[in-house]
Amino acid sequence: MSKPTPISGFPEWSPPQRMIEQYVLDRIRRTFELYGFSPLETRAVEPLDQLLRKGETSKEVYVIRRLHEEGDAPAGDDTLGLHFDLTVPFARYVLENAGKLQFPFRRYQIQKVWRGERPQEGRYREFVQADIDIVDRDTLPAHYEAEMPLVIGDALRGLPIPPVRIQVNNRKICEGFYTGIGLTDPEAALRAIDKLDKIGPAKVADLLAETAGATPAQAKACLALAEISAANASFADAIQALGVSNPLLDEGVDELVQVVETAAEHAPGLCVADLRIARGLDYYTGTVYETQLLGYEKFGSICSGGRYDNLATSGATRFPGVGISIGVTRLLGLLFGADALTISRNVPTCVLVALPNEGERNVANRIAQSLRGRGIACEVAPTAAKFGKQIRYAERRGIPYVWFPGVDGGPDQVKDIRSGDQVVGDAAAWQPPSADLHPTIG
Repeated sequence: MSKPTPISGFPEWSPPQRMIEQYVLDRIRRTFELYGFSPLETRAVEPLDQLLRKGETSKEVYVIRRLHEEGDAPAGDDTLGLHFDLTVPFARYVLENAGKLQFPFRRYQIQKVWRGERPQEGRYREFVQADIDIVDRDTLPAHYEAEMPLVIGDALRGLPIPPVRIQVNNRKICEGFYTGIGLTDPEAALRAIDKLDKIGPAKVADLLAETAGATPAQAKACLALAEISAANASFADAIQALGVSNPLLDEGVDELVQVVETAAEHAPGLCVADLRIARGLDYYTGTVYETQLLGYEKFGSICSGGRYDNLATSGATRFPGVGISIGVTRLLGLLFGADALTISRNVPTCVLVALPNEGERNVANRIAQSLRGRGIACEVAPTAAKFGKQIRYAERRGIPYVWFPGVDGGPDQVKDIRSGDQVVGDAAAWQPPSADLHPTIG
């Protein structure tokens, strides 16, 4: 086999990085469950008509087909694609299982997704997302939109990562404002404003004129709205000062005030109202979220989502929802790239059970099994080399302790190979310090 060529955008973490990822996922999972979210995993593929019906995603979807198509291939196999997020599959799941679910339905989902975009730092074609969503039948109270940032704040606060700031907006504010100044295509204006950070105000103004039919005065008003930002409810006064009146605008302001004030009460400094946040996907209808990792703002959002009212509908029945998604691979990729995360050792193993000779392997295995039974990760030395070589093997692996089985009826000994300290050990009772039991993340 010739030397393989790496494929960009499909990360393969090293074992130490993978252990860090597992730690992060476990922390996120525990937090989601503390807030009452139940786990769910959906299939990796969805019909293309479902994947493409919302948002500008057609260039990002990976299509699924067999390498050698046969005449008896199941109908529809040529119209499947890998899901590009977890919200669209979740909406489909809700529709298919609505009769079995208890509403409001709270679920979390941690899975890989695939997007055919250009790989770059922090952006991948295969990556892990950690989503939470709350859906209800017919109506969904706005207070759930205020809950989302609190869950994410708790999930990320316990990780050894820089602080985060969640930027929140409400699309009703934008759409009501655009309608109030006379624009007839608010969605086109939203898509233009969503590009503000990428292309700047001047080009956004041109785009507003080109795609939304905005006059120079209307484009100026749209940009003035996007400039409003506040960590408290004062943003409402700034909007009012622009002199635009519209019922949808007023509704959006009230909802965003509730989100910001709730966050300020329970997690001061976590949220900021930022009216340039629009989110590019068409299915959002209310509050939207984007999350900046402080110190890494230039790489964009590491956690985003929003309210959607029409993504899951069945006849006259709607299942409105609100959700937010942590881009786990994106977050870790940025921190790995900056060497900002470390782990205390490169293996889970806490103890290496030394092997005096091959005839003692069963004895060593029994010691290891006793330690494992009490939650201490261990392995038996691969060969009965001299003890010095077995200790060096443990050092290379980053294993902190070596266990020496007793000889000629003598007691077992446990050596901390970092300090050189050695004590008598009983496999049924010995316990390492808590800091050594598992690798620690820093």
